Amino acid sequence: MHVDPQRLAELAGRTMYERDPASQGLGMQLLEIRPGYARMSMKVRDDMLNGHASCHGGYIFMLADSAFAFACNSHNFNTVGAGCTIDYLAPGRPGDVLVAEAVEQALQGKTGVYDVAVTDQDGRTIALFRGKSHRVAGTLVPMDA
Repeated sequence: MHVDPQRLAELAGRTMYERDPASQGLGMQLLEIRPGYARMSMKVRDDMLNGHASCHGGYIFMLADSAFAFACNSHNFNTVGAGCTIDYLAPGRPGDVLVAEAVEQALQGKTGVYDVAVTDQDGRTIALFRGKSHRVAGTLVPMDA
């Protein structure tokens, strides 16, 4: 039985988001998902600021990591992060709407590589993240969905 990959990505994304209190609690929104791709947003709140009045890097990392997670699970196979790096290029400011766009660069066997760009509402690059994924047992949505 053939399942439409886009429909499956949307179902997997919706299922993951419903099970993700961390992303929900930070006000993240899943804006778009398709196979190997996810775009998420998060508004920088005052309680996310560090001592320099800019968005704490941990929150920027969490947004990038969530977009990475949604992109690598968009094929509906349970997939976890195996490693990542992030480079912070500019500060996020109070009230900024940050957008993380995760794009699959390679998927071979159980291993994937994803690049995530975090930008603000003006298109300024805030951070660049690269994640390596590893597929584990199971699926998010039953394959007959």
